[in-house]
Amino acid sequence: MSTLSRVRAISNLGRTMTRTAVVATAGIGVAVGVSLAGAGTATAAPVMCVSPTVPNDIQVSGFASCGAEAIEQGVARSAAMESGTAVSVAEGFGSSNSVATGFGTALSAARGSGQSLALAIGGGIAHSWADDGIATFAVAGWGSGATAELGGVDCVGPLSFAWNLKTGQTCLGD
Repeated sequence: MSTLSRVRAISNLGRTMTRTAVVATAGIGVAVGVSLAGAGTATAAPVMCVSPTVPNDIQVSGFASCGAEAIEQGVARSAAMESGTAVSVAEGFGSSNSVATGFGTALSAARGSGQSLALAIGGGIAHSWADDGIATFAVAGWGSGATAELGGVDCVGPLSFAWNLKTGQTCLGD
């Protein structure tokens, strides 16, 4: 490979990484903004579910609910507050995390050595699925939905962000 080709390849990689970082920062900014603004009016004590501490941990407090199930050496964590619903499932060496607030629904699953995170804030629906060394991240705010999985990413509504770290695919809002 010539020196010029190497420089061009490094430059392309730098641009791709910069774009990914900008999209990630924007998505996190949207999530923080929505969480500060709030969208739900129902109140309930926060609930937190962790597995393997409990093989199939399910908790409900008022309108908030969570569930976590880990199979083999997987680790699943979920937390919900206000009227959110969060569910996480992990298998093998997978790590799955989900958080939901204010009418949000967060679904997260990981298998093999995958890592997934779903964050639903104030009425959003976030879905994250990771398999065998893949890491995925989905954030959805009020009236929006985000999906990050093996087949790609999808964002619906202005307050959505999804990222598949293996493929580098990202989406931000509509």
